[in-house]
Amino acid sequence: MAIKTESFVLNFGPQHPSTHGVFRMRMTLNGEVVVDMEPVFGYLHRGIEKVAEERTYKQNIPFTDRLDYLASMSNNLAYCLAVEKLAGIPVPERAEYLRVIIAEMQRIASHLIAVGAFLNDCGAFMTPILYMIREREKILDLFEMVSGQRLTYNFMRFGGVSQDIPEEFMPALEKIIAEMPGFIDEYDRLLAENEILLARAKGVGILPKELAINIGASGPVLRGSGVKWDIRKADPYSIYGRFEFDIPTGTVGDCYDRYRVRVEEMRQSVRIIKQAMEQLPEGEVLTEVPLRLRPPKGEAYGRIEAPKGELGFYLVSDYSPNPYRFHIRAPSFINLTALRDMAIGWKIADAIIAFGSIDICMGEVDR
Repeated sequence: MAIKTESFVLNFGPQHPSTHGVFRMRMTLNGEVVVDMEPVFGYLHRGIEKVAEERTYKQNIPFTDRLDYLASMSNNLAYCLAVEKLAGIPVPERAEYLRVIIAEMQRIASHLIAVGAFLNDCGAFMTPILYMIREREKILDLFEMVSGQRLTYNFMRFGGVSQDIPEEFMPALEKIIAEMPGFIDEYDRLLAENEILLARAKGVGILPKELAINIGASGPVLRGSGVKWDIRKADPYSIYGRFEFDIPTGTVGDCYDRYRVRVEEMRQSVRIIKQAMEQLPEGEVLTEVPLRLRPPKGEAYGRIEAPKGELGFYLVSDYSPNPYRFHIRAPSFINLTALRDMAIGWKIADAIIAFGSIDICMGEVDR
């Protein structure tokens, strides 16, 4: 007699360590196999876009810290670029270089957590993420040196940065940058050919190139699927056009490719930082801007290649001290739309791996 099974619905989350925040996957299962999945979010919604329309442009800078709070410096930069574009504010050369150095340090710090957390999802328990946090803490020490904070920095300003770096910053940065390639090599020795990682991530959660493009994916999720697209190269902002670096890509679009892309991007960030350090000029770090800035009527969209993908701010000015419209193009939110396609046909444990490989931040998804 054949055994008949029936599909059933399982609510995974919203309070679960593997969902990396208050996120729920409403899975339809046949045994342990995912036959359908509905992502459910909104538990962290704070209405930042609407609140921002009631604050001055400058008062909104700290709000950007609270989006992807693992990459706050990058959020600051994207918003400041949008306001500078809207208001025509110039940025001193030294400030441009400091912004690039800080943004690439932030990329490394964000990818360290992304890779470490992903390996936790693969079953590696705490060892890999502790290796990653070891280096991330050194970067946070430098961020604390320039801003006084270790998570939400409020460091960027329209027309530059809030203050110049202290004397001890560059020697400390040189030491970290000299050591970082060795640490990345260490990660590779431990992980790149690890039998468990290969078994859990190779060929799992494949996102085809065409689908990645069609959903508007960006960042390592898009590049992991073999699409060589990076805004720093495709539409250079700030002074990124002055630096030499490569765009790592995957070939299959599976969880392993997305992990590898992030590791290789850390190497490229080290290359960019080294070049920026060598070229760093002297001079001012901030253009004087009115406290209650009133950009001329119009609209502007500023975007950057954030650690998780294309982060953009769309602003509309009606010549008042606060934005008439404030909209965020959040990469975590867009990339998350691929999760259903990645998970169907795989088991519950594989769906968790696919979810972890996207590297989302719920503060950015829900806003």
